Amino acid sequence: MSPEPAIPLSGGVALELLVHGVGGTTPQEMLDDARTVRITGDNTAAVYRRAADADAEQHPERYLDRPIPEAYSWANLTSGNSSRALWLLLLPFMVVNLAHWMRPATQGLPRSRRLYGVWVRLVALTLTVLLTAAACEVALDLTVWQCAGSAACTAHHSWLGFLSPGQHGWWAQPGRRLALAAVVPAGLVTLLWYLSNRTWSAYESQRPPTTGAQDEPPPGAEDVRPGDEAADDAPAADDARPRTPPIRPALGRPGFWYG
Repeated sequence: MSPEPAIPLSGGVALELLVHGVGGTTPQEMLDDARTVRITGDNTAAVYRRAADADAEQHPERYLDRPIPEAYSWANLTSGNSSRALWLLLLPFMVVNLAHWMRPATQGLPRSRRLYGVWVRLVALTLTVLLTAAACEVALDLTVWQCAGSAACTAHHSWLGFLSPGQHGWWAQPGRRLALAAVVPAGLVTLLWYLSNRTWSAYESQRPPTTGAQDEPPPGAEDVRPGDEAADDAPAADDARPRTPPIRPALGRPGFWYG
């Protein structure tokens, strides 16, 4: 008689992810079950399971021959107020984030891993500076310095009349005009910070729930991928310590999105 397969203590169950299309299929229809529970997420976007599979991580022996179906419902992401359109400003920075997570495994090459991280951060910083410089070019140079300083241009753009030197107003001096126009790039950077901080606080900063402190990853190991070496300052795991299956959503397991 062949021995029974070993049951992993954590992360051993397989996942079948179901994602609906633009029609907005409900989680009950995707899972073919009227009784569903929300595993993670909120009213905007969430992951659901059948009620019978809610505690699957605690009983991995039940799912040795079949995956756990989970339904990702994102229908409400396409509805809401007009402020959601501002998130398009973060689209170029999302590409930089993807570049970080698409890094290939660097087993035995810790310097290459650090160099790649520094390179990605420099690209993100360059992108921020480029966007800010473009705002400065339009607001400070083209609008305030060139157009507002020309009587012919302000004659066709009456809203710049108070900046025209011909009006002899308080804002007509070049230094004051430039200081006023500097509000535009400063406001753009503030808006980017607000949008990214709001997104981070609502989604990315959330940690998957665990049953206890023994399931938390060691310090410095958050960015270590399968095939990578552990961080230099990460303490060695205590294999003799008893472990219990963690209660965490499958989509929130460390390493799930590494491919």
